[in-house]
Amino acid sequence: MQNQIKKHWDTVYKTKNPNEVSWTQAVPKTSLDFIHSFGVDKTAKIIDIGGGDSTLVDNLLNEGFVNITVLDISKTALLKAKKRLGVRAKTVQWIVSDVTNFEPTTTYDVWHDRATFHFLTTEEERAIYLKTAKNTVAGYLTIGTFSEDGPDRCSGLEIKKYSKEKLSTEFKNSFDKIRCITENHITPFGTKQNFLFCSFKKQIFK
Repeated sequence: MQNQIKKHWDTVYKTKNPNEVSWTQAVPKTSLDFIHSFGVDKTAKIIDIGGGDSTLVDNLLNEGFVNITVLDISKTALLKAKKRLGVRAKTVQWIVSDVTNFEPTTTYDVWHDRATFHFLTTEEERAIYLKTAKNTVAGYLTIGTFSEDGPDRCSGLEIKKYSKEKLSTEFKNSFDKIRCITENHITPFGTKQNFLFCSFKKQIFK
């Protein structure tokens, strides 16, 4: 199954340009706003889960962040991002992996995920994701998913939609919710997709 998903995303990134996929953002303002809200310094370790060829990494580098990791199931997506960044790509750690197979070797101050978590449609997949995040995140986590008013599918795949309460409940055993917002993402084709973004802080157990 995972090989099929990997093949799906490699095909998407091989055959489509950024203006031909719904998730493209010229500037990922909401993601940046959430990361800024955490007040971390420029040496903070930040990982972008399912980052693909998103420009979040470009913007973080432009702002002076120096410890950035981008993870995606599609090697093709990451190669496109590397090509875009040129020599700056050497300053970023790139990981080709399905998030449910991800075995981190370090902890992260910020875990960012825009539109990966909602592709995990089984309890087993979400349990693996949550366990990895619990063991890996030392500071903050921000998740962006389709809201209950969002689409039922993305890129031909089923997704799971969330309310603020449902998403907060998924993370409540390891993270304290900070805030949630909803917003309309305008796709390159001019259509609207309603997203839910929530931020969380890792619980400290004494």
